[in-house]
Amino acid sequence: MTIHGSFLPLARFGSDGVSVPRIAIVGRGFSGLMTAIALLRRVRTPFELQLFDPHPDISGGQALAGAQLGEILNSRVRDLSVADDDVDDFDTWLRGNASFRNAVSAAIPGFRQIFVPKGMFSDYAYQRFSDALALRHDVSIRVRSELVLSIARRGDGRFAVATGEGPAQTCDIVVLATGYGTVRAGSSPQPEMSGARPVRARRLAPCPHIVLLGTGVRVVDRLFQLRDGGYAGRITLLSAHGFLPRSHTRFAADPMELEGKIPHRLPEIVRFLRQACRTAEENGQNWQSVMNAFRKQARSLWRDLPAAEKRRFNRHLRAIYDSHRNRLPEPHYLRLMRELSTGGTVLRKGWAGSFSDDGVTVRWPGEAREDFIAASTVIDCRCAAPDLTAPPLSALLQDGLAMPDELGLGLLVNAHGEVLVGDQATANLYAVGPLGLGSLPDIDLVPEIVSQAYAAAGLVARTCTALASTG
Repeated sequence: MTIHGSFLPLARFGSDGVSVPRIAIVGRGFSGLMTAIALLRRVRTPFELQLFDPHPDISGGQALAGAQLGEILNSRVRDLSVADDDVDDFDTWLRGNASFRNAVSAAIPGFRQIFVPKGMFSDYAYQRFSDALALRHDVSIRVRSELVLSIARRGDGRFAVATGEGPAQTCDIVVLATGYGTVRAGSSPQPEMSGARPVRARRLAPCPHIVLLGTGVRVVDRLFQLRDGGYAGRITLLSAHGFLPRSHTRFAADPMELEGKIPHRLPEIVRFLRQACRTAEENGQNWQSVMNAFRKQARSLWRDLPAAEKRRFNRHLRAIYDSHRNRLPEPHYLRLMRELSTGGTVLRKGWAGSFSDDGVTVRWPGEAREDFIAASTVIDCRCAAPDLTAPPLSALLQDGLAMPDELGLGLLVNAHGEVLVGDQATANLYAVGPLGLGSLPDIDLVPEIVSQAYAAAGLVARTCTALASTG
């Protein structure tokens, strides 16, 4: 499917003597859509954009895919603008939505501090994409529902993007925006049980029983969906670390000024944060304001940590950190606590192994052997880490166009989205969003993705201007 900017003749592209830069975005979740918005707003010369994704729709990625009406984003409206020059753009859009304004009249005249359904944010992002495209008479966008299998550098410096359906597409610039990674062609989203069950297998729970793997915001969403849909059976939340999302404050927790300089060694950073949170609460403030202030410096602190300390953080502290930064709106947190207090939902700490629809193997802390939890359904709510052996990442790594970050969580990138090999950027190759989580803390959150998308678009704009002047 090809989409053209307002009143753009189809003949403008592909005609003899007409050459414009061709940009490929791999992925149409939020990272891909946000990159497209940034390119439409920042690249002022004509270009052609191709959006690759095997899913036929713009899904919002793992964060927004299949969002139900009642699912609430865990960030306030004030932090969700897709316009880098207007932090209140989402609030403005909501105030212009009559049905939403009437439904949430208590928040008038503005909605900056509230939490809204994921579907509402998805509608807003797509509307801003449509608005940006409507203003461009010189841009063509082609939506391709194909899985990209490889990305290779051609002899002329451009890229060959191959999908296995027809000839490879030649592109000047490639942006990887696959969220947490790509899925192998023909792979199952939920692996089946492999091999025999453990000898010490025992059914630990009667059916009906549902096991939800993970303890992040996604697992809480799924838990509430099940209860709201009428499911009254037992639910087990199974997680390797057992840390549930903490609560937002009722009102905005603005970043507070931290006393003293934050240390640059991991143990000292942890002690500093704990003391700052204690001090804040003793002074009638809250730990959320401390965390919001810390996050503004997290990226520079992360960059300065030795590789060994980064690995130590990832093993022992990331789950704790994520539970404090990916917080729940207070009503949802209180509902979660009530759910756990009834005993109908239990939280268990353990390492999930293979699983199927009838249960999951699990290894408990301090035990070497596995048990088997019987369940009528097992639902994996964990965000899958990028598979660096899957296409097209494997081809990029093999050809030396990209390299893993120090933790192997994704690709090595910088704040501008440039894909790095060592300290050198691979020309015209970018990765926006969670693919860079091992390089940039919090790059899985909306404000950071928005900032990186615009930074990448600024560099792409320079390249497109240069190509236009030589074309």
